[in-house]
Amino acid sequence: MKNFETITSRANQKIRDASALLQARERKKTGLFIAEGARLCEDAAINGTEILRLFITKKAAETYSDIFSMLAESSKEVYFIDGAVAEKLSDTEASQNIFCVCRQRKSDISFEDDGFYLMTDNIQNPDNLGALSRSAEAFGAKGLIVSGGCDIYSPKALRASMGALVRFPVVRTGNSAEKITELKKLGFKALACVPDSGALDVRLADKSGKTVLVIGNEGAGISEEAKKECTGLVTIPMAGRAESLNAAAAGAVMMWEFSGRK
Repeated sequence: MKNFETITSRANQKIRDASALLQARERKKTGLFIAEGARLCEDAAINGTEILRLFITKKAAETYSDIFSMLAESSKEVYFIDGAVAEKLSDTEASQNIFCVCRQRKSDISFEDDGFYLMTDNIQNPDNLGALSRSAEAFGAKGLIVSGGCDIYSPKALRASMGALVRFPVVRTGNSAEKITELKKLGFKALACVPDSGALDVRLADKSGKTVLVIGNEGAGISEEAKKECTGLVTIPMAGRAESLNAAAAGAVMMWEFSGRK
């Protein structure tokens, strides 16, 4: 094991800068984020995310020796840290004590391929956003469009995505209605998922060509402006007294239906 510099003070400026990235405001200001855990850090490195600094305890370096070797090669700077410093960087209760300070990716969707894409309209819960990105990858979506809502680099969103948010094509936009208008000019259908019995059963929807599936905010649903720009409304039939599914579940059902395109 190489003799990398060891940091033992929680007041060290590099540690203070890294821990600040747990806050959305600092991530927005710097264009950086912090990844925690062996799997997430490994996914970031494998998928070409620029890693500026690796912080790891010596015990974690031994436990995850293969991943540590790969991360050490990928990172511009490597530091050993002790347990107290790891606690300052961690956002979990049972940390693996591996942390990477990374540069946020640029948007990377061309919108040229036929298939379905997922758009989230002002999703506020990072667990929902992470779960939706994971489902989008699993069900073969071509990309994820995140309009407003929570930060895709929120530690909770990254964990819930199981790495999908650093592996999967993602583009961010500030206005879902404007993005839908832009996509329609590129030949897209835009289908809004709504809890409305008058909307088309999603199982009967036209699944050919390019389609963007729109999932709305947990409480308010899809904004009226975005809904007006959509080319159609679809719904998931419900049994019993259930009126709707939460955003992550609704998105998963929608994408499952489109994963077997006909």
